[in-house]
Amino acid sequence: MSPSKLPNRSIDPAGSVIALLIIALWLTSLAVLLHWQFDYANPMVYLAILVQMHLYTGLFITAHDAMHGSVSRKAFWNRALGWVSAILFSFNFYDKLLPKHHEHHRYVATGQDPDYHQSDHFWKWYWSFISTYLSPLQLVLMGLAFWGLQVFFPLPNLVLFWMVPAILSTFQLFYFGTYLPHRGEHPNRHKSGSQVKNHLWAFLSCYFFGYHYEHHDSPGTPWWRLWRMK
Repeated sequence: MSPSKLPNRSIDPAGSVIALLIIALWLTSLAVLLHWQFDYANPMVYLAILVQMHLYTGLFITAHDAMHGSVSRKAFWNRALGWVSAILFSFNFYDKLLPKHHEHHRYVATGQDPDYHQSDHFWKWYWSFISTYLSPLQLVLMGLAFWGLQVFFPLPNLVLFWMVPAILSTFQLFYFGTYLPHRGEHPNRHKSGSQVKNHLWAFLSCYFFGYHYEHHDSPGTPWWRLWRMK
């Protein structure tokens, strides 16, 4: 089947199953890791942090796909899975993310794009990106959750497997999904770059969103089909 026909293929029930699988993997992994009596000398600790970071990124990617209606064609189920995924990703609110993300697509790489920073400076851009989406309410909710969870789980586990992967995933999403694709000049209609074709690295780095021109060219294609657009 040609890539041009992919967006027209049904995403149900596969999209919902994949979304639920990511949510379930994140919850299961976190539950196991919060009970783990670990040794800092064990290299598996740091692999676990990376795995949990990747699953956090998967939560946001799921919320992102819901914003494009590509988790399920059933509107209620699509929004519900997007909402849950966004909340699990450090108490983000789906209804706040939705209009801003569509502004990014509508005004990509311009002054009206909330995800863009014309300086191309990594840290300035990252701070602009984070401050656009981070709200005082989120900070309060994260603080309350941390206070409540430490009653039941060891503090080192909370920090290493709940907090650190969440922070690292923001860098993963920003670097591979925003900074690399949109920095510099791109003489194409989507003002977006795309990484060299390597499907394994594209998945590991950011769920195929390094194929970013392809995403802007076909925003209704779910992440798990995006590799076929390359």
